[in-house]
Amino acid sequence: MIGDNGAMNSGLGIVETARRAAHAQWIEERIFETLGAWSTSVPEPEAGLLFARHASHHAWHAQLWAERRPELRERSVDGPLDERWIRFVAALRAPADDRTVLKLAGIYRVALPRLVGGYTAHLEVASPVADEPVARVLELVLRDELDDWREGEMFLQSLLTTADLVRDAARHQADLEALLVDARPSA
Repeated sequence: MIGDNGAMNSGLGIVETARRAAHAQWIEERIFETLGAWSTSVPEPEAGLLFARHASHHAWHAQLWAERRPELRERSVDGPLDERWIRFVAALRAPADDRTVLKLAGIYRVALPRLVGGYTAHLEVASPVADEPVARVLELVLRDELDDWREGEMFLQSLLTTADLVRDAARHQADLEALLVDARPSA
């Protein structure tokens, strides 16, 4: 990869790349579990189908990250990069109330944008030679995340039919974002 200054990126190093892969696997697994659980509990059948379909994407992403980790020779690194991600996932899974709009806002206005931002930043600093397998995973996962983000946002907007719902979704989004202030990137 060529950086903004025209210089060749040298990559992150094996340990940092392994940490990011472990975190990506961890967060993808948590989102898979969350969406899978919600897919059978939301009252709107369309939301359940959306969550189920996107859950399978996150399961696949977690598998892709798990497959990269042996190549990185750093299997001892596990879990999230930052404790704030643990608190974030707990709050994401249990919004203030059980309304679908809050679940959608958490996933599609906070979790996926954070993943996209982290994956994009990782891709930008990846070495074109040393990190080629990781870059390939990043590109595949980013494509899915962007498509899912767009679809989820569109569905959320279709449910935001009152000013109160808009305010509640925005408040939930802000509460979740606040948990990640100064947290390490998502990948």
